[in-house]
Amino acid sequence: MAAEVAPAGTLTIPPDSTFFSRERVERILALVVSVGCAILGFQSLFHAIGSAQETPAWNLVLSVVTFGPLALMIAAGVAGRFYRAPAAVFAIVFPLVLVVWPLATAGREGGAAAEPWIWYLLNVATVATALVFPLWLQYVWCGLVPVLYGVVRLIQIGVDGASVILVSRQVVYAIILAVVMIMIGWMLRLLAERLDRTREEAVRSYAAAAAADAVEQERISVAALMHDSVLAALIAAERASTPRERDLAVGMARDALTRLANADREAEEGPDEPVDPAFIVDGLRRAAAEHDLDLDLRITVDPRAQRLPGRVARALVLAADQAIVNAVEHADAVGLHVDVSADDRRVIVRVVDAGTGFDVQAVPEDRLGISGSIVARTAAVGGQALVRSSRRGTVAELRWEYPR
Repeated sequence: MAAEVAPAGTLTIPPDSTFFSRERVERILALVVSVGCAILGFQSLFHAIGSAQETPAWNLVLSVVTFGPLALMIAAGVAGRFYRAPAAVFAIVFPLVLVVWPLATAGREGGAAAEPWIWYLLNVATVATALVFPLWLQYVWCGLVPVLYGVVRLIQIGVDGASVILVSRQVVYAIILAVVMIMIGWMLRLLAERLDRTREEAVRSYAAAAAADAVEQERISVAALMHDSVLAALIAAERASTPRERDLAVGMARDALTRLANADREAEEGPDEPVDPAFIVDGLRRAAAEHDLDLDLRITVDPRAQRLPGRVARALVLAADQAIVNAVEHADAVGLHVDVSADDRRVIVRVVDAGTGFDVQAVPEDRLGISGSIVARTAAVGGQALVRSSRRGTVAELRWEYPR
């Protein structure tokens, strides 16, 4: 049930920084691919204008269908934005252009020595997949597009020994070049991912070290404060020889305990004017509202109940608030309710939950959720705090008795 407080100085990693290197590599790849495609695209367009290998009507249709998406892909890639959609369109359209190529060239002379303009776009179609397709599909396109070109080219120029050798060389060359370009893109992405992962681990390691250092500095500060306060109280108690001096020593000890109890928040001492027990009830309701909690408050106040010092009431509210926070965080507020009772002899606040419980003795000494914020805070005003826990739940009982 010990409350966890995030140490000051904890670093957080911006969500946009995780893929910093990968995003830069993607932009660089898009730019490089666009520039290379622009060079090959202009070369292909030069050969496509006035090409005699297909009919003029087919030449116009195929040119528009092919170079339209290509131009959009190049422009978007140079701009570094929205290039994936036109790249996917071009990668899908170009094989369809190859499929209709035999229809466009049917009945016309196709010189085997002069490559058609679609030849210059083979690697443009394969490298475009690197911008949008997964790796396995990129390799499928590396083999599919050149082989499809080889088939339609042989249909165009005829199947003979010289033509088969020539087209086979072109297909193999296109496949090798496509595989090399796909592998380069894959390697750059892999390196970027590893760099991002290493960078993220380094930042997290530094954040953990900074948090640990902040906790240690806080412990040192609290230890120094307590050392001075406790030492002064002990000296005063050791030298006290009159009732007045003993009262002063008790006050100094109470001061030291209050500082320890309020080490995680402002002391909130406030005036010590007497208040009604209803002050505790109102304080707990305000605390529950701050936690967005519908708190089950069970109030038993005897008409003979006396007023109690404001300092005591505030300490009981703060200690009970801490117990409520612990029940919410560590028991999910299962069966949570608070009993407030007061009569002419004492005030009792009990925070009860039905969680799985915990070992009170196993709570580390440096966890101030129980020892500081509950026990020490209650002891600082002359009260008693008892925390009991089992598998059936946890009970934090705060008790303060009126002076007799």
